[in-house]
Amino acid sequence: MNDAVGSPQTALVLGGTSEIALAAMDLLVARRCERVVLACRENGPAATTAAQRLRAAGANQVDIVTFDASDPTTHASAIDEAFGLLGDVDLVLMAFGVLGSQTHFDADPLAAAAAVTVNYTASVSCGLEVANRFRRQGHGTLVVISSVAGERARADNYVYGSSKAGLDAFSQGLGDALVGEGVRVMVVRPGFVHTRMTAGLKAAPFSTTADEVGARIVRGLESGADIVWAPPVLRWVFLVMRHLPRVVWRRVSARS
Repeated sequence: MNDAVGSPQTALVLGGTSEIALAAMDLLVARRCERVVLACRENGPAATTAAQRLRAAGANQVDIVTFDASDPTTHASAIDEAFGLLGDVDLVLMAFGVLGSQTHFDADPLAAAAAVTVNYTASVSCGLEVANRFRRQGHGTLVVISSVAGERARADNYVYGSSKAGLDAFSQGLGDALVGEGVRVMVVRPGFVHTRMTAGLKAAPFSTTADEVGARIVRGLESGADIVWAPPVLRWVFLVMRHLPRVVWRRVSARS
């Protein structure tokens, strides 16, 4: 259960090497999150480094389970293993996803379908699996890392944007369905974040860092927010962007 000041004491990170997720977990461990499970594609050097990082931050127990977002048939067993290790789970942070290149997707529709499977289909599978376990517990918070790209798909990354739009809609609907069951869903909408995934790309306006997004996640948990924008100014930027005439939007989102 969350402690007396509302901080989670146990957490599962689906996408355990995510820079954003680890930045948030650094702060949560400092706030007495004692036991963590990192669900990673493989138990290799990156996973080991992530676990060592959280132990150094003060976590008493950090375990690694194998988790393949691209294969929904494996999700239930991976989540079962994680819940078994933790017993009672306060927080699940869903932080996996792929960006990809629209040019690549145009040339290889199968690659586009694989990206959508990870970004959307896997999130639906995992979100429902987690929700069912939280219902049985009678409590829990699911944090879903979405993207401002889902607010309105741009011509230069519309496959990615559409997958995040689906994820965002699913997560909000799941949160509404769980009202009254002691379970909460918080959607996080970062803009351009300087991480390994965006290395080499031209930064968008209002770009941010994984540490800054992680801090926003923790503030959102503390304040009871349903939606977190990172940085907050993007809430107002996309309030305008959503309502631009289509002819204007096409110019704004044209490929460079």
